[in-house]
Amino acid sequence: MCGIMGYIGSGNAVPLILDGLARLEYRGYDSAGIAILQGNEIQVRKKEGRLSGLIEAIGQPPAADLGIGHTRWATHGIPSDRNAHPHQSCDERIALVHNGILENYMALKKELCEEGHRFKSETDTEVIVHLIEKYYQDDLEAAVREALTHMQGSYAIAVISRDEPQKLIAAKKDSPLIIGLGEGENYVASDIPAILHKTDQVYILQDEELAVLTADRVAITDFSSAPVEREIFKVTWDPVSAEKGGYEHFMLKEIHEQPRVLTETLRGMIGEDGSVDMSGSGAEHLLREVKKIYIVACGTAYHAGLIGRYAIEKLARIPVEADIASEFRYRDVLWQPQTLMIVISQSGETADTLAALREAHRHGVPVLAVTNVVGSSVAREADAVIYTHAGPEIAVASTKAYISQILVMYLLALQLARPRPEAGDGIRRLSAELLKLPAQVEAVLKQEAQVKALAQKYQDVQSTFFLGRGLDFAVAMEGALKLKEISYVHAEAYAAGELKHGPLALIDHGVPVLALITQSHLVDKSISNIKEVKARGAVVIAICPGNLAGACAECDEQILLPDIDDFLSPLAAVVPLQLFAYYMAVFRQADVDKPKNLAKSVTVE
Repeated sequence: MCGIMGYIGSGNAVPLILDGLARLEYRGYDSAGIAILQGNEIQVRKKEGRLSGLIEAIGQPPAADLGIGHTRWATHGIPSDRNAHPHQSCDERIALVHNGILENYMALKKELCEEGHRFKSETDTEVIVHLIEKYYQDDLEAAVREALTHMQGSYAIAVISRDEPQKLIAAKKDSPLIIGLGEGENYVASDIPAILHKTDQVYILQDEELAVLTADRVAITDFSSAPVEREIFKVTWDPVSAEKGGYEHFMLKEIHEQPRVLTETLRGMIGEDGSVDMSGSGAEHLLREVKKIYIVACGTAYHAGLIGRYAIEKLARIPVEADIASEFRYRDVLWQPQTLMIVISQSGETADTLAALREAHRHGVPVLAVTNVVGSSVAREADAVIYTHAGPEIAVASTKAYISQILVMYLLALQLARPRPEAGDGIRRLSAELLKLPAQVEAVLKQEAQVKALAQKYQDVQSTFFLGRGLDFAVAMEGALKLKEISYVHAEAYAAGELKHGPLALIDHGVPVLALITQSHLVDKSISNIKEVKARGAVVIAICPGNLAGACAECDEQILLPDIDDFLSPLAAVVPLQLFAYYMAVFRQADVDKPKNLAKSVTVE
């Protein structure tokens, strides 16, 4: 989940690489480094900490027309100058950057040490560059190919050699890597935003592919050297969409983009007769005759999957299991005929989700992917894909991708319900309600000032609780995750009925409890739980639609939602929780877009 950027051409590599790394810093930011070819030597500068520290250390950018750079999210070895990438061979002829995990690095390192190689870092990555050095005989491409045959694990690598100044080698397996095409210059990067300001023409490398870049040419082959013909992928994202657009942080910008994201995701999904029509997605054939569904995802995407489970079971009457991908892959699953797996991943590169996908395929189970990234590993390996059209999401904490994932879950539920004759009127009614969602979320955003004031009021608390029943519990889980991951406030979500089974012992005077109350048929039960926490001194903040405001009168604070259909309420109810988490982080002076110890795309187990 680190950031890779490389350049070869007639321009100055250093500012181009540093600029690309700045656009990738959401992928990793505990250290950064750059290697450039100057004369007959590779010059390496690397620095623990944010990219800004490296830029300051470099000062006036030196001239170079070949280079590679990296922003790191530590997996092997603590963040430090010596563990930062790029890493070099013993003779410093070769430099390399790497994203992923080399699983057999210990055995390889032992062998290399016995052969006289000297290591300077604690990383698995340094093993790769020494392995390439071992096989290097005046042909960098051949040496990389041979090294790849000995490597186990996930990796995206970019390699340069002082002896071959007109060449940059890139290769990948299970970690994302793209090639950007320019005029008299070419780029390699781990994600499209790094190069989008320079080119919209890219090759998306697939697993076990190697690319040789010169200033004027890109040649792609598989690991066995067979040539690969690859169509150029034209990126349609507006480069401005990857910038902050006047907002203080990417996260706030992305929260405010959610009405547009809902509109984009809905486009073409509602037919003229008012029913859901997913024929344009290519997923329709997977949804026929399904008797069992597994929804598998991680983190925020898992919370979207929980809502999907509620929606599909209610509308389509198909049994659904929602599982955390890192646990599902180790289950002894009772696979059955007519089963479908739905995997959800913002980046499309989540390692545990990919492993679950592959496990399903090993048992002959088709997989439908819900992802935000065209050409990602999940998108390529699934049997069909529904894209969420959220656009680039830069903040580590997901907001607009999450809300689009929920919307897709509802659309899938409505599509799966179509064969049920008795569901017809309900499908058309809910489809009409879906079209109102962008305006309803926009209405919630207009209450930003109120949510900001609440965050300022409670900014010094050390612990919070989130409560909900049914669909509200799934939203409560996402609200708690958002608060803890960016503001570092302890936050726990509970099904409200579970309070008396233990968590009530943690309620003290002044502890904020955010209570989601959007399900009309559960209001009485929810209010009784609120009375339990208020009796023990908690301060209750209710998130409820205006038509339930009277029922929530006993709460200390209220954030009122527009009158939205109970069944679709998660799409509106999560927005004030996102804003609350954001402003809590701001008032606590946390780094909103780059929370500590986290990265955007989790490409390791």
